[in-house]
Amino acid sequence: MSKLKIGVIGTGSISDSHLQSYANHPEAEIYAVCDLNVERAREKAASYGASKVYADYHEMLADPQLQAVSICTWNNTHAPVSIAALKAGKHVLVEKPLCKTVEEALRIEEAVRESGCVLQVGFVRRYSSTAAILKELIDAGELGEIYYAKASSLRRLGNPGGWFADKERSGGGPLIDIGVHILDICWYLMGKPKVRSVSANTYKRLGNRSNVKGLSFYKAADYDASKNDVEDLANALIRFENGASLMVDVSFTLHAKKDETSIKLYGDKGGAELEPELLLVSEKNDTILNITPQVDHSTFHFADSFQNEINHFVDSALGRKETLSPVRDGVEMMKMLCAIYESAETGTEIRLS
Repeated sequence: MSKLKIGVIGTGSISDSHLQSYANHPEAEIYAVCDLNVERAREKAASYGASKVYADYHEMLADPQLQAVSICTWNNTHAPVSIAALKAGKHVLVEKPLCKTVEEALRIEEAVRESGCVLQVGFVRRYSSTAAILKELIDAGELGEIYYAKASSLRRLGNPGGWFADKERSGGGPLIDIGVHILDICWYLMGKPKVRSVSANTYKRLGNRSNVKGLSFYKAADYDASKNDVEDLANALIRFENGASLMVDVSFTLHAKKDETSIKLYGDKGGAELEPELLLVSEKNDTILNITPQVDHSTFHFADSFQNEINHFVDSALGRKETLSPVRDGVEMMKMLCAIYESAETGTEIRLS
């Protein structure tokens, strides 16, 4: 059986989720890896059986055997690497966010149109089993018209440092890193309504709090506590043209009792919670009911969701499915993210339509 030859560009922490999921797929071959840190690339190649190692992604993309790539690099490189891959005729799975600016997003979208290749944005929460169940229930009309959603992803201590804390490379802090996930899944489940306006705030009061003892947190491979010019906290109110609204807040560090992830949607026939666990709220015979589905995973399962995402990408690259997270959705998400930062900077509401 001929396998889809995959290359992974960038071998930092998130690349393992891609590599392991490809390794699990019977129709995928981990063909090549690429990283500026060629020694790290060699180590990953040895771990996952890749036959080719590159330090320059242009050289990697010139290989005619290569068919598709995962892009796991710094956010500020997503646009040039994606465009180069598409121009080379490769299918692309690019980690979120799609890029740093709306202008870059539009250039990527044009490259997708010109190439005819698949580009899948790494909105991994869309591929979770809980999101799939809730999407089916929403599509069946169980919630009715969704008019309000709210989502939080609050870390009391969790600035990863390194490139995550360097605005030039990351584009921002918790909003563009973890906030993009909860913002996207709400928008997706709401039916992807057109944005009318955005009003937001960002705060940079606490820094990375590297002085805190006794509480561990994820650190980037290039962790450096001395560099931090991104926000600690962001919040936003997004209004849509259909009258619906979405509230979101997200932090890397906050004087909070505990970490919190919460995703809730409210319709005129029922409500739902995706996090902290899947739950439906309904009304039957004049009684309000809380309905808990019996499922393997009641909350977001990282490994399974990544496997689902990679499986879907392979199917899309082989022409069997359309991606659940196409480039046009990446463009719309960049419009929202950039509007949030602009609103916070200017202190004004930003109108997008």
